[in-house]
Amino acid sequence: MKDIKVLIIDNAAVARQVLTEILTSDPALEVVGTAVTMSLALKKIKKLKPDVVTLDIDFPAMHGLALLVKLIRFYPIPVVIISAFSGVGNWQAFQGLELGAIDIIEKPRVGVREHLHEKSIQIIDTVKAASQIRIKPRVKDAFDLQNNAFTKTVSTPKKQAIKRTILKVKEKLSVDVILPRKTKHSLFIPTETIIAIGASTGGTEAIQHVLQDLPLNTPGIVIVQHMPELFTHSFATRLNQLCLMKVQEAKNGDRIEAGNVFIAPGNQHMMVAHDKSGYKIILKDGPLVNRHRPAVDVLFRSVAQSAQSNAIGLILTGMGDDGAKGLLEMRDAGAYTIAQNEESCVVFGMPKVAIEKGGVDEILALRQIGRNLIKLISST
Repeated sequence: MKDIKVLIIDNAAVARQVLTEILTSDPALEVVGTAVTMSLALKKIKKLKPDVVTLDIDFPAMHGLALLVKLIRFYPIPVVIISAFSGVGNWQAFQGLELGAIDIIEKPRVGVREHLHEKSIQIIDTVKAASQIRIKPRVKDAFDLQNNAFTKTVSTPKKQAIKRTILKVKEKLSVDVILPRKTKHSLFIPTETIIAIGASTGGTEAIQHVLQDLPLNTPGIVIVQHMPELFTHSFATRLNQLCLMKVQEAKNGDRIEAGNVFIAPGNQHMMVAHDKSGYKIILKDGPLVNRHRPAVDVLFRSVAQSAQSNAIGLILTGMGDDGAKGLLEMRDAGAYTIAQNEESCVVFGMPKVAIEKGGVDEILALRQIGRNLIKLISST
């Protein structure tokens, strides 16, 4: 008997068919129904009581985010957004994550069948991971469809920041494929501190929480967040509006200096190298590592080699094990390493594996991480 019941909500017949094929190919997953309208989706959720919902937020009649609000408020079911995005769709995706969606998987407007089949392993893994998450209702959230803006019982600055954002709108491969264990660096190691962060499911909010606690003079930060290619620039722009540090999507050759945060671009691995001028960013295509590009392990290993004891490594919420090996290498090289604790994680996957492998010096709740980073930086 199949354990995980899935409801597919999608505006496109082809997508509903392909997602059904993909999900039912796994013996643990059962597609209990599909819905083409939001009203039908709500009826089926009440009747079928699915464990996970896949949601297309690109609906003409009733916005998918409005349904997400209803789910989180009244039927706290894990939701995986599988939708086409372009232009304004980027901020919609981020608002979906902020409202409580577990993850985003991009669906193109053309070539849907081929694209979804290419991502079949990711889709199955994401739905399975989502089924293990217990959603806490967020009754204070509401979405105003007429004004196309959020009204929430939160502080005025956060409301204004959200409004500004809206307006601006397969195989497991070894890290050695990307970055050999032994690289030919000069003996010179920069003495400046560098902070490396890795995250996946639930990471967008966790990263924002950490960065908002940090002062402008914080050492340079490099971040890998598992995210589709279209979203990393918008993600960086959004964080830049909310944080004191300058946040930007990384470009090849960027210099990593204090007060700056670099987000790895989607679909490119990000590494840190050094020369006599300090740290710099190297971007590469390369194969998937731990089913991801960018991969946290690739970043962490490069930081271990380039910064050694002058680094701080932080692994946040996320499913899977990406980053666990790299964080251990950072610790072995003399870096100080931190993992987010289970209670504050959306998914206690990546931090859990890193802890089990012995790569973590300290385990902290999300609310503690920012101020602990400040203490560490002040003591160096």
